[in-house]
Amino acid sequence: MKIVYLSASGQLGGAERCLLDLLACVREAEPSWKCEVIVSADGPLVTRARDLDAVVKVVPMPAVAARMGDSGQTGHVAERVAAIGRYAAGGPATVAHAATLRRAIRGAAPDIVHCNGFKMQIEGACVCPRRAALVWHIHDYVSGRPIMRRLIPLFAWRCGVAIANSNSVAQDFRLACGTSLPIVRVYNGVDFSDFSPKGPVLDLDRLAGMRPAPGKMVRIGLLATMARWKGHRVFLRALAQLPRTMPIRGYVIGGPIYQTVGSQETLDDLRREARELGLCDRVGFTGFIEEPGQAMRALDIVVHASTAAEPFGRVIAEAMASQRAVVVSRAGGAVELISEEENALAFAPGDHAALARQLERLIGDPELRGRLGRNARLAALDRFDRRRAAAEVIEVYRSLARQSGLRN
Repeated sequence: MKIVYLSASGQLGGAERCLLDLLACVREAEPSWKCEVIVSADGPLVTRARDLDAVVKVVPMPAVAARMGDSGQTGHVAERVAAIGRYAAGGPATVAHAATLRRAIRGAAPDIVHCNGFKMQIEGACVCPRRAALVWHIHDYVSGRPIMRRLIPLFAWRCGVAIANSNSVAQDFRLACGTSLPIVRVYNGVDFSDFSPKGPVLDLDRLAGMRPAPGKMVRIGLLATMARWKGHRVFLRALAQLPRTMPIRGYVIGGPIYQTVGSQETLDDLRREARELGLCDRVGFTGFIEEPGQAMRALDIVVHASTAAEPFGRVIAEAMASQRAVVVSRAGGAVELISEEENALAFAPGDHAALARQLERLIGDPELRGRLGRNARLAALDRFDRRRAAAEVIEVYRSLARQSGLRN
């Protein structure tokens, strides 16, 4: 069997890291299968995929097309008009890119085309060869996208099956596309060799350009892309509410990686917010890092602060696997991953005061941090093994092969 994976981004966001985990485990479980990755932009994803001995081709997406998107929108009319304008401006470039992508896919002669991200799902539906089965891997909610929620149902007829990363995402996608398209829920997997209590530890103070923390500090971090809904400002405002006498240092870990206009915070804006909140000596900004497992081992507490429903919450699963105490924004797929007070604490999305209260509990109670971390590690080992996730996806491939009479 030959599988071609399509990715719109060459950077390492959650969806791209999920793709790498899947690729590694498919190659391990089915060494006779051929896997190829077609990426629309160069970046660390390309290097990592080649390290897994996959064939990788870069089919560059023009910048005007890459900036198209409707993620992170609040629903304001001006934002919708701007998004429509970007789609109109990027339309011709997208058509040209699709033509190049079609040639690349036909040259690969796949049995299955596996699409990562809404942009690639639309393009994949347009260019996938008739003899190949099409798989959409859904990592996000479509209902909150004013344009994509109208486009995706128009192309769903071409898709053989959709894989959703949580029950919450599956339900949202079903509301958009109806019941005719099969949807399979597969939780993302975690590489337990990277996300473990033991291993190399990053010097977060050095990366953030800060002096080493004096004495014994409780280190609290938010690891996320710079998407506006990831709750960076909620995190900063919660830290600002903590008493100055508490020995803590916070870290914002991550940087901008996507090209969609208007969807991300900037580090300069967040640094300005930290200064206004009086946090200059208590918060560091590391920028993007390629080894999040090493960053997590440097932390005592990992915060997930998304202000909107989280489709899955990969950082939650990774922090649990790393045996960290985790505080989770209670919405969407994130709720499916934890058992409150048993292996994590939680708070209402956007409520920085509630987050501060949960942090105070953990800062003042090392035994609570330890208990939550140990329970979290056990839960992660049971639920988020990436080999288990890959086995479920492989079964999806086999089912499609049986339905289509493809070679197995």
